[in-house]
Amino acid sequence: MVVINQQKKPNFGANPPDISLNNNLKRWFSRNIGLWQSNRTYFLDEPQKNYNLTMNINIQALESKSEWESHYKFTWYPEKKYNFFDENPQYKEQGEMRAFLKGHQLFRENFYLSNDEGVSNIKQVDEHEMIFESSYKDWYILEHTRLVDLDNYRFRVIYSWNNNKLKIVENHHEIKIIK
Repeated sequence: MVVINQQKKPNFGANPPDISLNNNLKRWFSRNIGLWQSNRTYFLDEPQKNYNLTMNINIQALESKSEWESHYKFTWYPEKKYNFFDENPQYKEQGEMRAFLKGHQLFRENFYLSNDEGVSNIKQVDEHEMIFESSYKDWYILEHTRLVDLDNYRFRVIYSWNNNKLKIVENHHEIKIIK
């Protein structure tokens, strides 16, 4: 009788994919920590108009009681006063959102276009890009975020459908100002 290289499989516990994915997401999110200058273009369906503006986004890691959950705080504010927010009051000129990672999901305290809490499902494209899918009220949001050039730049494109009609397309070119 010949025994062919029988290797014992390691016992990782009940949910090894969650732990592995969570570690990858934690690492990716940690690369986003800091203050970003976000140069944005909004393409709106109604009114059919384009807007260019610059926002600042600060992403901070918060302490967590659970080693398996990473908590974050996102704050945003405009570089200067823009008519965009007067003409489109559904957008928040400044604000704060707290969120935490659990497995392959981002649990949000609130969304950008709503004060509702919710969950974004996360898909990892590669070590530099994540895709976030969110649904709340009548909105479906698809966001691609890619880190570039040793995490000094980010490119984000966001598509927002309301009642199955594409209403908003956003392009964000972001530069890390402070790590």
